[in-house]
Amino acid sequence: MSEVSQPIALVTGATSGIGEVTARELVRQGYHVVLLARNAEKAARTRQQLQQAAKPGTRVDVLLCDLSDLGQVRRAAEEFNQRYARLDVLVNNAGLVFGAEREESVNGHEMTLATNHLGPFLLTSLLLPKLRQSPAARIVNVASMAHKFAKPDLADLDATRSYSPMRAYANSKLFNILFTQELARQLRQRGITNVTTNSLHPGVVASNFGSNSTWLTRAFYKAAAPFMTTSEDGAQTSIYLATSPEVASISGGYFAKKKPEPVKSDFNTAANVQQFWQQSEQMVGQPFFAE
Repeated sequence: MSEVSQPIALVTGATSGIGEVTARELVRQGYHVVLLARNAEKAARTRQQLQQAAKPGTRVDVLLCDLSDLGQVRRAAEEFNQRYARLDVLVNNAGLVFGAEREESVNGHEMTLATNHLGPFLLTSLLLPKLRQSPAARIVNVASMAHKFAKPDLADLDATRSYSPMRAYANSKLFNILFTQELARQLRQRGITNVTTNSLHPGVVASNFGSNSTWLTRAFYKAAAPFMTTSEDGAQTSIYLATSPEVASISGGYFAKKKPEPVKSDFNTAANVQQFWQQSEQMVGQPFFAE
């Protein structure tokens, strides 16, 4: 497969768990995969392992970036845009639960919001021109059934008045879904038909996820581990949405176990979503669509 025709995929959070499995499968399917990761050592090790599994002539590259730092997101996007002609698949996989004490990013935002929503929101915006260069691009946003426990406050998205790690995480996962739905709507509104976006629940995956959170969260994951799915199983819906012809024309959906599911949330009104989108743009410092 020539480099010109080889599809290009970028996967965030690809050094462990479902992100690593997703990246590995994309490599096996012949994608030129770019790993976006915080830790250079882990990224280099993962790249080496994936390169060994790759077909001849298939490349695996690394972009270093902490998604909670909007400056790093801008730098990583600029580097991608300079190095690659297009982007065919963007998998916004990275997501974290933070600790009992509220933390702020270098930009002054609550860390869960910054890492799980604002970073991917800005990254997707900055890579959209490259996605539009693809004949059929896909944006896959890894959300979670935890969105069912979300109770966002538009007057306090940064959780300055009331913070709990699991509530912040649940809110961020609802934001991933609403971002997907609204992005799909705005793409259609603008007549952009070659870019689709869908979100998903990967299952409750047995990994080191939540290991830096509260003792209660860690205890929950430890007790629930025997009933959890593996990273291999958890990645299947991400891979399906990134590659399957069955969903090539679907956009704005939320999937679990490769099946579409309804999203029920009192927060999900047209007015709330519009305000949420506008506040997201203000927080990252630019409109999503550079027009």
